[in-house]
Parts: sequence; structure tokens; C-alpha cells
Amino acid sequence: MARNRTQILVVDDDQGHRSTLATLLSDWGHRVTAVVDGESAVDACKNSPFDLVLMDVRMTGISGIDALKAIRVHNPAIPIIIMTAYSDVSNAVEALKAGAYDYLTKPLDFDELKLTLERAAEHLKLIDENSALKKTLDQTFSSGEVIGQSPQMHAVFEMVSTIATSEATVLITGESGTGKEVVAKMIHANSNRKNGPYIAVNCAALTETLLESELFGHERGAFTGAEKKREGRFWAANNGTIFLDEIGEIPLAMQAKLLRVIQEREIQRVGGDHVLKVDVRILAATNKILKEEVAAGRFRQDLFYRLNVVSLRLPALRERREDIPPLAMHFLKKFAKKNEKNVKGFTPGAMDILVKYAWPGNVRELENTVERAVVLLMGEYASERELPPALFDQAEEEIVPARDFSDMTLEEIERVILTKVVENVGGNKSEAARRLGITRKTLALKMQRS
Repeated sequence: MARNRTQILVVDDDQGHRSTLATLLSDWGHRVTAVVDGESAVDACKNSPFDLVLMDVRMTGISGIDALKAIRVHNPAIPIIIMTAYSDVSNAVEALKAGAYDYLTKPLDFDELKLTLERAAEHLKLIDENSALKKTLDQTFSSGEVIGQSPQMHAVFEMVSTIATSEATVLITGESGTGKEVVAKMIHANSNRKNGPYIAVNCAALTETLLESELFGHERGAFTGAEKKREGRFWAANNGTIFLDEIGEIPLAMQAKLLRVIQEREIQRVGGDHVLKVDVRILAATNKILKEEVAAGRFRQDLFYRLNVVSLRLPALRERREDIPPLAMHFLKKFAKKNEKNVKGFTPGAMDILVKYAWPGNVRELENTVERAVVLLMGEYASERELPPALFDQAEEEIVPARDFSDMTLEEIERVILTKVVENVGGNKSEAARRLGITRKTLALKMQRS
């Protein structure tokens, strides 16, 4: 929460002192609420979001220390500054032990009060920054089944945390099975619309006529079989998010209608006369390269620009091989629980095969492979026996491309080999060192010399 003007609660049963503090703090630019006793202070903190409490110790009714304890039960983060007479410093120490932020002695030194408030404001700022940082980290590394430790996925998580709270249309691209819909759900879950509906539409699964009705709805009798009115997915997504998957499969005629909806944020049901305003955020995904589709005349250029406000590309699994082990273990635990099996992990041989395989079906294929292994598994560790034959049929990649080395020095040949192996494992230097039979440190030194 941005704190431009601090909301302060002043608690003092001395009317003159209370009024003086309220006037002074207001002159300093704060928003002030003043109450006469501890009970009123506790009630006020339960009903309003104060940033700071300035409270006397000795008051009629419950003491300032008892009120402090009650307030902290409701809101342990709020800074509470206790005011006490010189003769009651022991009470101030007790208040600090009970969780007071600081104490001031009466009569108040206004310069000291101002410095204390400034320190409290810095304290509040740190709380806000830490909260924002924790939220970002939670978004980044606790994102459902979007799991990744690779630099490529860190970049994706950082982009998601940046764009989630905006209203920008996002085009998510990547090969089939890379997790585009999971990322779309993550964006919605971390957006300002997270309490609104999330509606997903697979545009490739519907004919042009059915797609129009599915997206915009239809009136009863609009076409043969339309026996009752249908609201449509855009209307269902009002005040929320709509995810248009496989957007590249939409026919050209339908693209023109979709463009109008994106531009005007209004829909018209098939067979209807009324225009309906909708407030939706649009996320779209495709495994096609839309620029090429535009060049080929299969996709409208103006629609592409409307969709491509923010572009987010998901890397293929073969581009982030270091993410395969944690993903495989995640799916292993998931399906072990689902099938009520006690599975502890993979054998080294099985994991080696998983890491080396190219995964043309990406994360979805890995998930299906692990589910198969769990279903077939009789023991505690998934081995090569439970993996599908396709993983073994894949030809081993050439470590070095066919070429003539006769005119190259040994150092130059080594450079070619090192570069090729690192490329083959997606930049994972630890895996490259393992394949070469050397330490990671040795690999790093050799790469530097190269």
C-alpha cells in the first residue's frame, strides 16, 4: 500500500492534549482520528485501517498497555507509540515488551515526536516493500504447475509478475504443450481481476458458426437448433478475463468480428439487435507464428497488432533441460498420490533418459510419460523399464558435426566440441561437464580459454 499521508489514531483522555496533538499532526500533513480511551481505540482499529497509533498509558477504563495488547491481537503489524510521564517510564518498558514500537515522555518534545513518526513511516515503508517482494516471489516460484529454475523460466516469471496487474492484452506464444493456458491462469490469478471470472475458449475446437455463438452468444431461434438464448463466453467473462486459446485457427471472417469486440469492448449476440458493453481482459495464445500467418494472408494484420500489445513466449522444454528433473518429480508426486502409490523418485538411468530426450510434446508429453511410469511401477523408484519406447528410439545427437579437422589445432577442435556439447544440453554447464567427464570448474576454465 502506498503511504502518501499517514493515517494516525491519537488516544488520550486529556482533552487539551488530545486536541493539541490532533491539530499539530494535521498541520504536518497526516490524517488524524482522535478517541478518548482504550476501549474506543481497540474498536477504532478493528473498524479502520490505521497506519500508526499514538496512545497514552494512563487513561480511564483499560490502560494503554491493555489496549495495545488488544490492538496487536487484531493487527500485530501496526506501529503503536506509547506516551508516558517521566515517573512512569517503567510502564513504557512494559509496553515495549508487549510490542510497542517506541515510547515518548510527556510533556512531548515535538521535534522528537516528528523524528519518531518519520522512523515509523520508514518502518511502514519497509513492511510494504517486504510484502510486495514476498508477493512477487510467491508469484514467481509458487505458480501452480509452472515450475522452472532455468534462466528462461525466470524471465517468464518476471514478465508475468510485471504484466499481471495491468489491463494489457497479452499474446502467449510457444509450441504445443509448453503450458500456455497455465500461464494465462497465472496472469489472471495475480491480476486485479482475480476475483472475477476466468473463461477459456479453445478456438480450434469449434466451427466458425459455433465459435461466433460460443463467444458472443445467440438469441432464441437465431439459427436452426437455437432453442434457447445463450449468453456467450465474452458476457460470462464480464469483469474478468477471457482466454482465447489457439487464436491462430480463427477464420478470417470471424477475425473481423473479434477485432471489433476488442476495439469497442462490446458484443452483439447472433440474431440479436442490442449491443452489450463488456469489461474483459483478453489473453490469447497460439503455437503459430502469427507474423508468418499475416504475411500469408491467413491472419488479419490489424487483429495481430491488437492482440500483440504484450508478447510472452514460452520456451520449449528442450531449451530448458535443467527444469526437467524438478518437473518430473512434481508430476511423480502428483500421480503417486492420485494412484495411492509410495513412489520415492527416479533411478539415475531413468532421469538421464528424461533429460536427454527432446520432448517434442513439451511439458504435456513429460507429464503423460511420468503418469504412465507411475501406473506401471511396481516398486519405489521409476526406472527405464517404465518409460515408453519412443524415448529410447530417439537417435543420439551428434556431439560434433561432421567436418574435416585436419587443418585445425587441438585447441580449436576442443573449442568446437565444448561449444557443441553445451548447445546440446541447452546451456546446462553442469550436465555438459558430466557428459564430457570433467568437472564444472574445468569446463569453465576451458570455455574461458576458448
